[in-house]
Amino acid sequence: MEIQMVYVQGHIEVLDSSGEFLFSADTVQEAEEELELLAG
Repeated sequence: MEIQMVYVQGHIEVLDSSGEFLFSADTVQEAEEELELLAG
């Protein structure tokens, strides 16, 4: 899955390859951990 992480007003927004919002996280590390959980 291709994703994009964007820093927005103090947090990270994770978007899919079409730019749709998936989830937000406080840090890049937290976003990466959440992506690992979603991947199974």
